[in-house]
Amino acid sequence: MLSEFKTFIMRGNVLDLAVGVIIGGAFTGLVKSLTNNLIGPILTFFTGGTSDLASLKLVITKELTFKYGAFLNDLINFIITAFVVFLLIKVINRLFRTNKEKAIEVNPELEILTDIRDLLEAEKKA
Repeated sequence: MLSEFKTFIMRGNVLDLAVGVIIGGAFTGLVKSLTNNLIGPILTFFTGGTSDLASLKLVITKELTFKYGAFLNDLINFIITAFVVFLLIKVINRLFRTNKEKAIEVNPELEILTDIRDLLEAEKKA
């Protein structure tokens, strides 16, 4: 059973998934830092708020508080992450598309030989 587990863990898909999760976690931290330390202060400078975007809130009553700054942080994080994933997929699709186009290219000699074969078959039938 231990050897089966080792075989399962060492398969490419599991290792790729593990690397993806680790890179994703690091990327999430990077995006949060970008939002909290760069984008947030810039936005609050223009809005006249505090230096922390997450501290922006609308207090209706003591019990009813809307923390829209935290939502804005999460929204900015999502947009940045989604944009980077979009760019990554666009690059990957471009790479695979060029590889497929190269693979589809047919040898011109093979086309000529195919035409000759078809003509010979047509002559036999005639």
